[in-house]
Amino acid sequence: MPQTRRNIILGLIGAAIAGGLLYVSFRPEPVPVDLHTLETGTLTITVDVDGTTQVKDLFEISAPITGVALRSPVEVGDRVVAGETVVARVEPVEPALLDARTRAQAEASVREAEAALAVARTDLARATEDRTYAESQYAREETLVERGVSSITRLEDAHQRKVIAEAAVAAAQARIEQAEGTLARAQATLAEPAPDPEGQDVCCTAILAPADGVVLSVENVSERPVTAGTVLLTVGDPRELEIVADLLSSDAVRLPEDARATVERWGGAPLEARLRSVEPAARTKVSALGIDEQRVDALFDLTSPADHRAGLGHGYAVFLRIVEYKEQDALLLPLSAAFRSGDGWTVFRASDDTVERVPVELGRRNGRYAAVTSGLSSGDRVVVHPSDTLSDGALIVERTAY
Repeated sequence: MPQTRRNIILGLIGAAIAGGLLYVSFRPEPVPVDLHTLETGTLTITVDVDGTTQVKDLFEISAPITGVALRSPVEVGDRVVAGETVVARVEPVEPALLDARTRAQAEASVREAEAALAVARTDLARATEDRTYAESQYAREETLVERGVSSITRLEDAHQRKVIAEAAVAAAQARIEQAEGTLARAQATLAEPAPDPEGQDVCCTAILAPADGVVLSVENVSERPVTAGTVLLTVGDPRELEIVADLLSSDAVRLPEDARATVERWGGAPLEARLRSVEPAARTKVSALGIDEQRVDALFDLTSPADHRAGLGHGYAVFLRIVEYKEQDALLLPLSAAFRSGDGWTVFRASDDTVERVPVELGRRNGRYAAVTSGLSSGDRVVVHPSDTLSDGALIVERTAY
């Protein structure tokens, strides 16, 4: 009997060991997964774009006349005061040197003008004599009429001759002035460039600063010839900055009015900005991939205090995160947890050591999260980056905390 009991016990132990080995051999291996616990939070959708700072009111100062711009009296970075600081000086062009033919023609024009002036002076002398004679004849006829010796008709004729003589004198004087002008113009053609007799620099036009600010750029420091309208320098106040961002037109139309933006990558702590306007006309720009894109400039006002952006100047590169959409208390699902199933979205929800497929509906999303509108609740744990080996009801083991 004892031997029989021992055999039974040994048989049971052997059967248990064999069953355990069979279970271990054929039971499914749990799939290692990464899990994420859903929580409510703020879903923010942004448009990320590069931008450039610029002074709001730029003053480009141009040459008012064609001439020579003297060496710049100011340098980049100099502060200027409106109406007081001289920022540029331009003097007129000096007469050009004449070649032999042009000089001969100019000298002939001078001689011709001198001759015309001499003729005009001779005509004036003759007209003066005629006027004197006409005046004496009129006085004589007037005396004779008073004595009753001459007729009124002869007096009227004498008066007419006197008036004509006076008009002839006036015409001769005008011809002299005309001839003098012609002579001066001909002589000016022969004028040679000459230094100031007192040895001093003569500048006909001094340009004053149009506004308070700082010299932002000087086109050319050295003296040089310029034409009217040539830009000499630029003045602006770097404390009054704005940001211009180059946006895709499809992104620009989605931005709300007064959209908020965070300014980063400028060299300091993040700054705050607000959308002021979007230009009404877009332009075609070829991207780095060779694709034609419609792009438009958007202007942003910096709302952070000026002392928070010390060192930020005109033309500096910045990076903008523009808030397109913001939702409070949204149930946030990592996009890496959702996958397409037919026309909808599905996730694997973990329950103890198994998972189940759960269809979900998603709302707005950004680059990392989507807002869950139905299918899941706060506190649910979902598998992120699910592999192809994962199926409904599969055993899982958490690999690492997500």
